[in-house]
Amino acid sequence: MSQLNGEFFHVSVPAPHVYLIQANRAPVNAFNDNVWREYSKVFEKVSLEDEVRVVVLASGLEKFFTAGLDCKSAPHPMFRYRLNNPVDPARAAFHLGHHIKEFQHAIAAPERCPFPVIVATHGIALGLAIDIIAACDVRYAASNTSFSIKEADVGLAADIGTLARLPKLTGNQSLVHELAYSARPFSAVEAKELGLVSKVVEGGRQEVLNAALAVAMNIAEKSPVAVMGTKRLLLHARDNTVADNLDYTAAWNAGMLQTADISEAVASVRRKRKPIFKSMNAQINRKADAKL
Repeated sequence: MSQLNGEFFHVSVPAPHVYLIQANRAPVNAFNDNVWREYSKVFEKVSLEDEVRVVVLASGLEKFFTAGLDCKSAPHPMFRYRLNNPVDPARAAFHLGHHIKEFQHAIAAPERCPFPVIVATHGIALGLAIDIIAACDVRYAASNTSFSIKEADVGLAADIGTLARLPKLTGNQSLVHELAYSARPFSAVEAKELGLVSKVVEGGRQEVLNAALAVAMNIAEKSPVAVMGTKRLLLHARDNTVADNLDYTAAWNAGMLQTADISEAVASVRRKRKPIFKSMNAQINRKADAKL
């Protein structure tokens, strides 16, 4: 696992086919440029692992999921670009826009991961925390979690994913608007009512992590072809019409229904045993290595 670890993120395999990524930047898991770039790279590396089928994202710190953007380590890039280009706002805007897109791409890493990503939040979860959570597939919160879409309190509109994804995750548009405008704290219970999380786990870090790992282990026993395809089709459905998604699903399953996993799943039911599925990456990687 050491080859997957970074300076700020630790990767482990607590159960077969389940990879756990934990943020460990004391004291509050604040994100600067180095942290979010490493975040993206860790997800990219984990996605290519032979045995991965489910990823759990959590914090390794007892009281914080993340305090959001690290405003102390360096000034916001907006101010850096204005200082470097004091007489030309257009060039400053061009460079700042590129920086924002890089940041957005990095925080969307769980969405690009071909396998489900389950996030377990606890403690303080501010600002960027909502961007991170919204890009994950399954979202659990400990009962002690305190959330906030904090950006309005520091003079900007959230720009890394919250405002793009949150309206599509929830049916309560009024509450989304209220929380984004006011930047007020909201509890795990209110986050569930909003639709940001699907489950509130009584307790703190360890309790919500245990719950996330339990559902991850259940998913990891399913056909990786089926689970990967389900994620792909759900994401496509979110951003497209029903008719377009049905066409996409037909094209996708025209290939994927040829998998041996279906025969294995049926056989396991008949023989009353657990199915044994091949990993998604291992066979391909071995063939690629053989060609080299």
